[in-house]
Amino acid sequence: MTNNPLLTDQPLPRFSQIQPEHVEPALNQVLTDNRESLETLLSNMRNESPNFENAILPLEELGDRLGRVWGPVSHLHSVKNTPELRDAYNQCLPALSRYQTEMAQNTELCALYQQVADHLGDDEAARSLVQNTLRDFRLSGVDLPEDKKSRFKALIEQLTQLGAKFEQNILDSMSGWSLLETDLDNLAGLPATVLEQASKNASDAGEEGWRFELDQPTYISFITHAENRSLRQKFYRAWVTRASDCADDPQFDNTQVINQILKLRHEAADLIGFHHYAEYSLASKMADSVEEVQEFLGQLGVQTKAHAEEELAQLEAFAGNTLEAWDIAFWSEKLREERYSVSDEQLRPYFPADRVFKGLCDVAHKLYGINLNYREEVDTWHPEVRFYELSQDDGTIIGGFYTDLYARQHKRSGAWMDECVCRKNIDGTLVTPVAHLVCNFAAPTENTPSLLTHSDVVTLFHEFGHTLHHLLTRIDYPSVAGINGVPWDAVELPSQFMENFAWEPEVLRLLSGHYQTDEPLPDMLIDKLQSSRIFQAGLQMLRQLEFALFDLALHAKQGEESTDVYAVLAEVRQRVAVIKQPEWNRFAHSFSHIFGGGYAAGYYSYKWAEVLAADAWSAFAESGIFDAEVANRFRQEILEIGGTRKISAAFEAFRGRPPHVEPLLIQSGIAVQVTS
Repeated sequence: MTNNPLLTDQPLPRFSQIQPEHVEPALNQVLTDNRESLETLLSNMRNESPNFENAILPLEELGDRLGRVWGPVSHLHSVKNTPELRDAYNQCLPALSRYQTEMAQNTELCALYQQVADHLGDDEAARSLVQNTLRDFRLSGVDLPEDKKSRFKALIEQLTQLGAKFEQNILDSMSGWSLLETDLDNLAGLPATVLEQASKNASDAGEEGWRFELDQPTYISFITHAENRSLRQKFYRAWVTRASDCADDPQFDNTQVINQILKLRHEAADLIGFHHYAEYSLASKMADSVEEVQEFLGQLGVQTKAHAEEELAQLEAFAGNTLEAWDIAFWSEKLREERYSVSDEQLRPYFPADRVFKGLCDVAHKLYGINLNYREEVDTWHPEVRFYELSQDDGTIIGGFYTDLYARQHKRSGAWMDECVCRKNIDGTLVTPVAHLVCNFAAPTENTPSLLTHSDVVTLFHEFGHTLHHLLTRIDYPSVAGINGVPWDAVELPSQFMENFAWEPEVLRLLSGHYQTDEPLPDMLIDKLQSSRIFQAGLQMLRQLEFALFDLALHAKQGEESTDVYAVLAEVRQRVAVIKQPEWNRFAHSFSHIFGGGYAAGYYSYKWAEVLAADAWSAFAESGIFDAEVANRFRQEILEIGGTRKISAAFEAFRGRPPHVEPLLIQSGIAVQVTS
């Protein structure tokens, strides 16, 4: 197995060499080695006095070793989801889940951490690592009797497989749908770049006309720009019924997967001693209770709903009739264009992806004195992927990251940052961190580079905020370095904070350049774009509150065998939504954040962290967006600390006070209401 690329000591994965047949042997090898190493360690500790250096640091090495094998596989499963790789991935999930739960339920290992905890010194990172791990032991049922431990382990194994199945059903549902149009008149309003790609799709399939696939950039273009209302509805329906009983092809229906996930999560939480899964989830978050989160979301709803209702009334008055869900984006773009004389298609030529990325590099240097250097020789999983090395002005290497920016088949939709290599400095050898920055922008065509909407630009800045959080860490222990150990409801703080730069005139001039003339975005358009920032902020706020309240309501139910998911969603929409959705809308069937990702009973985190981000940004707005002292303080108190401090304390150290909600409301153009 020495030729297995997953088992080499290379600093970076050899992605192009990893084949499906490498996956299971590599995972089995590292799990076997880790189990043997653990047994040796525990045996030694029975005859020694355990401390952080001789007991905990070797365990950090075991976790890092597993991450270096499984991380590339998990990443490829998201960006290059071939049937062969999927089969290998699915085959490994039970063994991986079993190992992780086995570690988390090991009573002797838990006792070892407790012994070390009782004699820790002043190392804040070490203390956080040990305390977080002891909490996770409890959340994994370490104190349960053996029969309940076994049941909990089985539940986690099943949930891991169901989460993967949920994601795979969405991918398969999307891949199986397309729209062929032969009449160009029916495609009026669509951007030329979208038509060019659709023409190529049809030609590649041996068809005449334009073939549209169900990817995120194409969907957004259709519902935003297509003048043909029936085609907008057709595309909208395809998108919101993905992986559901209402899809054109219902064979990938996620209904049973959702029901099973909810049932098993409740049983797992009940075994550990929680009233429901939401309470279990919040045990490791910044928020103290479900009631606190409900009150937080409810207050935002009260502050926002009247504003959103007025926005919808204005939109329908502009359109001249009542609007359906598939009309909202189309007429919103028309109203935005009339009100602010600015549109996506007017802005798009100024945001070629390469130019935007160069501007992003300039922003990083202005803020933190870091440089991004392209490394052509680094091996990747796709020709469009790039690798950048981060360094300080003095040449010190900080880390690096891959970019995979364009939509394609066999790639999960959305945008995300994930860790590739964690920072580690355990034996005196510093391993610098590496990240994956993934988006799904419209790919370049034969005649036109990839041109981003401003919303795409904001997305890129958002994910770069996560990337900086991972790369700028100063913590040497992987379990609490970068984003690791950071409460889930605070992990979005750096990303949402970073979005603000994409709206600033100085930054817009840096990152824009017309793809034909290289002229930056004119001041007139910058002014209009800035003015449009608060456009429909109320509707956008309520949409996020709807998702958060739905997620929380689903997971805060007690003792039920099954949950009527859409009855829960209907009740939430009755309280907070102002846009009516069709009966066949199956939003939950593709709600990957909570059924396929890590946001279960935690989707509220986006709004929770947005309050922190808006308040943090207000410090920059007061002093200047590139003020060196403020930027350095943000870096030291927020970006560098990993999961070693309470976020409330870290925020106060940066801001000088606890966070306030008012900056978010003001930033959104929503009048702050005084409530008793």
